[in-house]
Parts: sequence; structure tokens; C-alpha cells
Amino acid sequence: MPGGTDAQCSRTPELQIPGGTEHPCPAVPNPHIPSALPLSVPAAPSLRSRPGPGGAAAATAPVPLRSAPAGGAGAAAAAHGGAAMSDQRLRRVRDRVRSFPDFPEPGVLFRDISPLLKDPVAFRTLIDLLEDHVRASFPKIDFIVGLDSRGFLIGPPLAQRLGIGFVPVRKKGKLPGSTQCISYSLEYGRAELEIQSDAVEPGQKVVIVDDLLATGGTMCAACELLKSLKAEILECLVIIELKALKGSEKLNSIPFYSLLQYD
Repeated sequence: MPGGTDAQCSRTPELQIPGGTEHPCPAVPNPHIPSALPLSVPAAPSLRSRPGPGGAAAATAPVPLRSAPAGGAGAAAAAHGGAAMSDQRLRRVRDRVRSFPDFPEPGVLFRDISPLLKDPVAFRTLIDLLEDHVRASFPKIDFIVGLDSRGFLIGPPLAQRLGIGFVPVRKKGKLPGSTQCISYSLEYGRAELEIQSDAVEPGQKVVIVDDLLATGGTMCAACELLKSLKAEILECLVIIELKALKGSEKLNSIPFYSLLQYD
């Protein structure tokens, strides 16, 4: 590592992937250490500001939603409406993902999220969907962990929505101080990831996020790094999953969720 920081990097066992494919990650131990704090931000509509007397901003409370009658046609209509709303939001996100054939090499179909990042309405919808999923799935969580580099685009806004912190996992040589490192094999070479040694305390609960899961090598290596710090991995979360590459199978028993799936 430049500047002599290699001596500060504690290495986890290297992931060896014979034949150019990733090894499955072993199951994550569940220490059940009650160190995580409950989320402090309730899942409620945000207040909007409007000009008040003298130009001061005055908060207006959100309009309360009317509840449908329990059971019967009212409940069925409400459920149908909720499903339609979710489908509409997913379409808004999917419509901002474009494809480039033969990139970065022949035979590869690249899924590009640049239009999604450029569209503020679609990007806000993306974070809304991820927030809804995380809140519904996990009552307690300490950190969102993002993978270098596109995980840094979605991890911080998601963490801010949830009222929790963000932890980066970076490529080797990008983090100061004492770090944990892991080297893993890919089909056409090797790569290394790092996390700062004090980033997560034992027993803290994390969700790992990235933009896309392909073969699963990078996500698998990130899980090993978090396990070396004795974190509890609640889930691996991505925007796009390339199902034909079966990357989620390599995560073994670690929970996994993708917003969009492509064959």
C-alpha cells in the first residue's frame, strides 16, 4: 500500500476461486448481541414547508390517509391500489436503466444507471423503494455499508433517510489508518477490498448495498470483511440482479434482495 500503510492492514483469509468462479460465502453467525439501537425516524410522510407571515417558513402537516374498511371489497381495493402504486414506482426506476451491448467486452450486456441518477424524481423513487423495504424488514439496524464505488451513490442517501450511519468498503489503498483487507480472485485476475478496522463494532447490524449483483465475487468478499469485524449482516441489497449469473447463490445463507431482475 502506498505510503507504507501496508503494515496497518490486517488480512482475512484469501478467497480462492478455482476456475474463475467465486466460492460460496459461508453462513454468517448470528451473535444476537443487543447493541443495535432502534431506528429513531418513523416511516411517516415528511412535512412540507410553505411561506408564513413575514416570509417565515411554516410547516403544514400531511393530509391523513383515510383507512379502508377492514375486510371485504374495501380491503381488497386498498391492497390492489397499493400493489399498483408499487408497480408504478418500479416501472419509473426500470425505465431509467439503459443497456449497452458488448461493454466492457464482447458478449457482455451492460446495465447503466446513469439516466436514473440524472432524473431527480426517479432517483428519489429509488431511495423511497429501498427505504420502504429496509424499514419493513428490519426493526433495528446500525449502519448501511456501501461498496466501492456505485454503492456510495445509493448508500448515503438511504442511510440518511433511515437516520443511521454509512460505512464505506473501498478498493485497496484508499482508506487511512488501520484496515482489514481481503484479496479475492475474479475470472480475469484478482482484486482487493478494505474496511477500516474501527468501522463496525462486534454485534452491530448492517445492510450491505451496491448497484448491481453479477457473479457475486465483490459482494461475497465484502461479507467476509464484515464478518472479520464480527458484524451481523442482515442483508445484501442491490438495485439490479443479473439472475443468469447466479451471484446470489454464492452468498449462501446471507439474505439477499434485489429491486430489479434481468436474465
